[in-house]
Amino acid sequence: MSIPTQIEFRHMEPSEALSDIIQQKTEKLGRLFDHITQCHVTVEAPHKHHHKGQQFQVGIRLSVPGKTLVVNQHGEAPAHEDAYVAVRDAFASMQHQLKTFVDKLQGNVKQHHKAETNQAVH
Repeated sequence: MSIPTQIEFRHMEPSEALSDIIQQKTEKLGRLFDHITQCHVTVEAPHKHHHKGQQFQVGIRLSVPGKTLVVNQHGEAPAHEDAYVAVRDAFASMQHQLKTFVDKLQGNVKQHHKAETNQAVH
C-alpha cells in the first residue's frame, strides 16, 4: 500500500534524488505498520546568510489512527551538514517512535516492577 507522502523543501531547490530516498524510507515505515494514513516531510536548508557549518533540519509528521507521530531534527549532529544524513537520522528516529507505537498497540510494552527488597535479618 502506498502512503500519501508530501515532501516540502525550504530554502533549497527540490531534489529528485532526495525525494526518492524519502519515498523509499516512507515505504519502509509502511512495512512496519500498514495503517499509516499520511506522511509529511520537510527538509530545510540552512539560510544562506549563515556561516559554514549550518545543518539541515528535517521534520516528519506521520499520521496513524488516533495519533500523529512527530520528529524534528534540528541540526543535532555535525553530520547534518549533509541533507541525506539528516534525512536518514530523522527517519531512524521516526522508525523508533513507530515501533514503540506498534508495540503499545499489540500490548508488547515492558512492565517495570519495583524491585522487591530482601533484607537479611541478623
